[in-house]
Amino acid sequence: MTEYLNVGKIVNTHGIRGEVRVISQTDFAQERYQKGATLVLFREHKEPLALTVASHRKHKNFDLLTFEGYPNINDVEAFRDGVLRVSKDNLGTLAENEFYYHEIIGLTVEDAEGKAIGKVKEILSPGANDVWVVQRPGQKDALIPYIESVVKDIDVAGGKVLVEIPEGLLDDEN
Repeated sequence: MTEYLNVGKIVNTHGIRGEVRVISQTDFAQERYQKGATLVLFREHKEPLALTVASHRKHKNFDLLTFEGYPNINDVEAFRDGVLRVSKDNLGTLAENEFYYHEIIGLTVEDAEGKAIGKVKEILSPGANDVWVVQRPGQKDALIPYIESVVKDIDVAGGKVLVEIPEGLLDDEN
């Protein structure tokens, strides 16, 4: 059975020429959405549908995609709320110290003293660097920037991340 990883969610159509608005959930948008790339659309109560990317462009905070064989809005209207995924077999190899989102999400975050802060529940890509959302027991989620001065070591096999938290980054108010 093939395993799939989320690439993005189709939230709406855009215009009348078959474009869909995607909220991206991948750290490799250029590669995933390049012309000719195959994505698999998953929707409730429907068979997965393989789609070939015909075009990609950025618009505001969205990725706009069109697919071969779906030239107008009526063709893609049914894709709304579907999730685009890529087969795990299509993952490229990464350079040293690069990770896929699915490898980081779920890891336990510990400080320099080995005290657990929480678990990575999602990764945001607001701009210059990713931000990890860390779910803390009994407290609000912590936002930790994925930068060298903060994230010291990532042990995917051991299931943990070692961080050095700058003063004031984690306010312990509930």
